[in-house]
Amino acid sequence: MQEVWFQAALWVGLALIATLLSIWLRISVALTEIVIGVIGALIINTSSGAQTLDTAAPWVKFLAGTGAIVLTFLAGAELDPKSLRKNWLSTSILGLIAFASPFFGAAAAARYLLGWDVRAAWLAGVALSTTSVAVVYAVMLELGLNASQFGKIILAACFVNDLGTVIALGLLFSPFTWRTACFAAALVVALFVLLRSTRRVLRRYGGRTSEFEAKYLLFVLFVLGGLAVWAGSEAVLPAYLAGMILAGTVGSDHMLVRRLRTLTFGLLTPFYFIRAGSLVQIPVLIAGFGTFLVLLAAKMVTKFIAVYPACRGLRYGRGESMYTTMMMSTGLTFGTISALFGLSHGIISQGQYSLLVATVIASAVIPTWIGNRFFLPRQHLPVSGPLLTPVPAASPAPVGVRAHVQADSGRF
Repeated sequence: MQEVWFQAALWVGLALIATLLSIWLRISVALTEIVIGVIGALIINTSSGAQTLDTAAPWVKFLAGTGAIVLTFLAGAELDPKSLRKNWLSTSILGLIAFASPFFGAAAAARYLLGWDVRAAWLAGVALSTTSVAVVYAVMLELGLNASQFGKIILAACFVNDLGTVIALGLLFSPFTWRTACFAAALVVALFVLLRSTRRVLRRYGGRTSEFEAKYLLFVLFVLGGLAVWAGSEAVLPAYLAGMILAGTVGSDHMLVRRLRTLTFGLLTPFYFIRAGSLVQIPVLIAGFGTFLVLLAAKMVTKFIAVYPACRGLRYGRGESMYTTMMMSTGLTFGTISALFGLSHGIISQGQYSLLVATVIASAVIPTWIGNRFFLPRQHLPVSGPLLTPVPAASPAPVGVRAHVQADSGRF
């Protein structure tokens, strides 16, 4: 049993290093945890054995999976229903084109530039069509953009993008079965029950030191996640839908959201992001570096040529358009899930899997760094934040005032 405790200490130690780096470098902790995962897995497993940082341990996979689920739920819960209804057109446009362009473009690159067979090429298109709700939400939460109209539209568009990915994966490689039908029906019923009953349940039994609210929400997420996996889908999909349904209940309870964030960012997401980084096999990446560059360029170029013009057409400024494009170019959760699905079903080889996962993880780091470094929309930032210095009194008005003015001008 002592091995588990020492391994847990090692994982949390890596998370501490990543946190310190994010503070010193003033960048998102999600990015530093991914990078620490890549470097840590290479150094630790090379020097002391592959089992030292055991990413395949059931307890590690469970904590990492729980982190992805709860983080995705929080991203959905913090969406503003009124904002979604008001901006459904721009959200749908951004999400759909951000899915379609890399889906077809990356598949074509894999087929005609890399010579992959047809099924492997389509799988590559699916894996690289994604965006990452988890990464985008984590970054925006640190910057305070999650509370702005601008950030909410991006998060909603990310969900539309990933919904397209899930549907494409299912239609191409997972035939519709009776389990799929059962899951869809159960999900509709569950979401309806949650919408009608959660507020009353939390009002009656919440607000106690026993943290009934957290247990209730985890129970719901685990049940829905189990049903999703049983049906051949993924647990993060119902988590996001549940978050959206409960946005008016959970999202409006700021103390509950803060407690859930503490649980998520303090314990769960370090396992998720560090484990994601550890999946990159550096020797395979070096050997196939040219293929990696082609895949990464295929994703980022196709995202850019689709998302940036759409943002400009929606009357975003140049900086806002570039930042939105960079955020929509990220990928992690559904990209790695799609790649693993392809490997386990014999659609792609181990080498193709490693290169796809490396590309997906690079797309979580590189566009986010570029966006935050060169195109950060400071006019949408709060007056101060964890990664920001306080804004002088003569600086632009707080985000609430700016959002109101921009809404009046019809910009969003």
